[in-house]
Amino acid sequence: MKLVFVTAEADPFVKTGGLGEVMGSLPAFLHKQGVDVRVIMPKYSTIAEHFHREFRHLAHFDVPVAWRKQYCGLDEMEYQGVHYYFIDNEYYFSRPRIYGEYDDAERFAFFSRAALESLIHIPGFKPDIIHCQDWHTALIPLMLKEFYSKEPLYYPIKTIFTIHNLNYQGVFSKEVLTDILGLGMEYFTENTLEFHGAVNFMKAALLYADIITTVSPTYAMEIQNPYYGEKLDGLLRKRSNSLLGILNGIDYEIYDPMKDPYLVMPYTNFPLAKAVNKKHLQTSFGLQVRDDSAVLGVVSRLVDQKGIDLLAHIMGELLELDVQLVILGTGEQRYEEMLRYFVSKFPEKLAIKLEFSDKIAHEVYAGSDILLMPSRFEPCGIAQMIAMRYGTVPIVRETGGLKDTVLSYNAISGLGNGFSFVNYNAHELLFAVQRAVGIYHEEKPVWDNIRQNALKTDFSWVRSAKAYLEMYESLL
Repeated sequence: MKLVFVTAEADPFVKTGGLGEVMGSLPAFLHKQGVDVRVIMPKYSTIAEHFHREFRHLAHFDVPVAWRKQYCGLDEMEYQGVHYYFIDNEYYFSRPRIYGEYDDAERFAFFSRAALESLIHIPGFKPDIIHCQDWHTALIPLMLKEFYSKEPLYYPIKTIFTIHNLNYQGVFSKEVLTDILGLGMEYFTENTLEFHGAVNFMKAALLYADIITTVSPTYAMEIQNPYYGEKLDGLLRKRSNSLLGILNGIDYEIYDPMKDPYLVMPYTNFPLAKAVNKKHLQTSFGLQVRDDSAVLGVVSRLVDQKGIDLLAHIMGELLELDVQLVILGTGEQRYEEMLRYFVSKFPEKLAIKLEFSDKIAHEVYAGSDILLMPSRFEPCGIAQMIAMRYGTVPIVRETGGLKDTVLSYNAISGLGNGFSFVNYNAHELLFAVQRAVGIYHEEKPVWDNIRQNALKTDFSWVRSAKAYLEMYESLL
């Protein structure tokens, strides 16, 4: 089986969130299972210089962007046994930001076409399947059909498209259709790419990919309903027979509490290491070192999706509890300013770092007692899995992958690896926190049992990769 992933980001080269995290770990795991897997991504100028020095130039060629011909270089590097190919065009990818540029439609239309053109220039490799990730690569199934269907290299290729977050679809003005994509107006209809008067890149993949996947079983069901469907629920219902939900995993080598280089003490002795890492977290965030206080952690983008508004609504009541709260992340200015206000009001209880750092994230996962994820929606969620790997108990809203990974503690059966609440309601979040903190302070044996359940839950790629392999084989 020969498989190529096409993605806008992959760790350790570029990572802004869950997409980069998954594309940094899943290909390596599949490679270990004997799959000939390759990855194609843009050659961003933000990729670390030490990686750039290892790139080997393979080829250069022109790529059509409607009526234009744009230069494309193709570089290669092997990492963890996987061949990575980098699409090189300084005009499109030598930017300070990965996303959010005025010409993102053109940048990622070029990238999608360039990824297809590059297959001719990879020696000894003819893919059976192209696995596209999120809206940035959603044009590929359509481009394959429209521009390459009569080419012997291309016509047997099957396509899979994975939705990592339906909220981001790549919606652009209708002029993009002819001027960037080089497609005729027959593709600007309700049954093709037209979307409320605009052109929707993701819709192309939902229409033309052989299989659609998303990153948890619950999210695959949710997005077929109007509340979560982001105006594409009707199309997703039509394609429900080709829609699968496969839960993400995490890289157990990167997130290994026994040898994590970011921890001040590895977890060779769990209770002691937890206490030492908690003390370090409190110190580094400028909070009083207290063994008896429950430390709540948040590692998140500060956006509507993540439930920051719920947290704001109950901040005063939350911090009346015997807790300390540490928050790591960046996002919308209104939320950053709001958190600065609460820090000024509760400096002894709340500390924030408005940045993103892998090192600090690991310290929060390891040093917190409880992780908060009150998301409005969450396709999969990675943070709750990482937290449990470090013996940190999650409190989540029952949505998407959070519902699939966190089993709320049941006092009768003793089962459960965290706590959850159902409705998107600030006081339901508060009640869940009150329950968890009450058990933390008053029922230590019960708390230890919940924490052990969290530690024992398996979020490695083993089960999920098996589901991917079965899907690939079904296509072939």
